[in-house]
Amino acid sequence: MRKFLENIGQRITVIIDFFYPPFSRIMTRQIFRYGVTGTANMVFDWVLYFLIYHFALHQQILDLGFVAFSSHIASLILVFPITFISGFLLQKYVTFTTSHLKGKVQIIRYLSTVAISFLITFFGLKLFVDVFHVFPTPSKVIVTIFSSVCSYLMQRNFTFGDK
Repeated sequence: MRKFLENIGQRITVIIDFFYPPFSRIMTRQIFRYGVTGTANMVFDWVLYFLIYHFALHQQILDLGFVAFSSHIASLILVFPITFISGFLLQKYVTFTTSHLKGKVQIIRYLSTVAISFLITFFGLKLFVDVFHVFPTPSKVIVTIFSSVCSYLMQRNFTFGDK
């Protein structure tokens, strides 16, 4: 399975690197790969969320008998493990391929950094929208940019660090 994932990762890397030359003056190859894979995973998340929300749950409450979830929260819960795994695999096999850490260590660290990014986003939105009274959409853009930079640094130096 590992060889299969490495092979797929190499193929994706070749495709991404084909588009890198125009960006080579403004960012490293690793940052470019991180941006492309992160954006692809984010779009994948949005599409899955849309499909589950509209077509699997039909915008209805998900009642499990012992707990009920609104459709938007149920969709979030159902999508998270899928995009968590796809995001991890893209980072491991496309962006940060030189890490010598064991996969088990990497995935635990990845979960930690995803949790930190979520908290940055949550508290950033609360700050911009509730305290500074900035509209939610521009706030989300600002917080996403900040969170993405923090996430990249955490992934590079902690999750997939070579040291």
